[in-house]
Amino acid sequence: MAKSLLLPRAGGQLYEYTPVQTILFEKLAKLTQLPFTGRIAFSAAHVVCDPFADADPLHHAPIDWNSTLAYRHHLWSLGLGVAEAMDTAQRGMGLDWNSSKELIRASISEARSVGGKIACGAGTDHLLPGPSVTIADVEAAYEEQVGFIEGEGGQVILMASRALAACGKGPEDYERVYGRILGQVKQPVILHWLGDMFDPALAGYWGCKHDLDEAMEVCLRVIRAHADKVDGIKISLLDADKEIKMRRLLPEGVKMYTGDDFNYPELIKGDEQGHSHALLGIFDAIAPAAAQALHALDRGDLTGYDSIMEPTVALSRHIFQKPTYAYKTGIVFMAYLNGHQPHFRMIGGAEGWRSILHLAELFVLADRAGLLADPELAVQRMKPVLALAGIQP
Repeated sequence: MAKSLLLPRAGGQLYEYTPVQTILFEKLAKLTQLPFTGRIAFSAAHVVCDPFADADPLHHAPIDWNSTLAYRHHLWSLGLGVAEAMDTAQRGMGLDWNSSKELIRASISEARSVGGKIACGAGTDHLLPGPSVTIADVEAAYEEQVGFIEGEGGQVILMASRALAACGKGPEDYERVYGRILGQVKQPVILHWLGDMFDPALAGYWGCKHDLDEAMEVCLRVIRAHADKVDGIKISLLDADKEIKMRRLLPEGVKMYTGDDFNYPELIKGDEQGHSHALLGIFDAIAPAAAQALHALDRGDLTGYDSIMEPTVALSRHIFQKPTYAYKTGIVFMAYLNGHQPHFRMIGGAEGWRSILHLAELFVLADRAGLLADPELAVQRMKPVLALAGIQP
């Protein structure tokens, strides 16, 4: 029987809360080894910080490799693919390129050992934006990272570039850079259009300052010109209508991967004109539910799919609320509550990016969605977090 605990409300009031103990998702590891047949599903995976590393957490990424790789095995055991070294792993916000290379190499090796699906982020984050940075520098930075991933045998996710956003003068610069890189890749890549709500440094991407439709057309020109080198595109704009519009304009054979952590159930389910596949940060936090829902979708059980996915939306919208880039804190907190890591520490001290009110509401929403694997353990782990805010049992 899970015990109750005191949770805070705005204004400092406390209330007693007891988990409902409705665990909706059985242990699926042995049941979901079979791949999904109707959708491709990647979870962008977080990294686990090593709390005992004698290093500056603001400038070096001390990673607990055992826990980090164990979590990837958890995702693979549920049938999900891993999107490695993405923004969910604090890429560019604590995880630098040197640490990313270690992570990519290790994860590709682990994926190969179990037949797990994996794709890895290539960007330009080792190239700091500045007035002396040129388009040629951006191209060289992309080439270095793409070459490393492909040299390890991995599929590339071509991430958006802060350096390109800073030095690009207009759409022609984006078409030049992407055209050069896509012309060199060995296998089709997944493009990633990340909105500025996730990373303010990417405002005006594709050389279009204030018009998403214009930016979409530039991106589509790039894809159409190199359709044989593009597996698909993940867009993270938190705008379902924009995603559906672009999905319908993609060349035949190029996939849409939703990165919309607000509207993913409807976008994955799709409509009479198509559907989106998934490459989502929220799948890290809701992996058991996502796996069970996708198997229901494969069976044509739309009612079952909706009933599983619907309770996760409130949790996801809470985790990804503004400032959206702080969502990583909620992702790691879920892993901590569910026993996937022994502590709630993050690279760069990012555990402090969200308030105790935010974490308390996350606990309640996760419980209501049936995503606390062991409610009693979750209560035990919540209490020291509350104690740090002065809330005693």
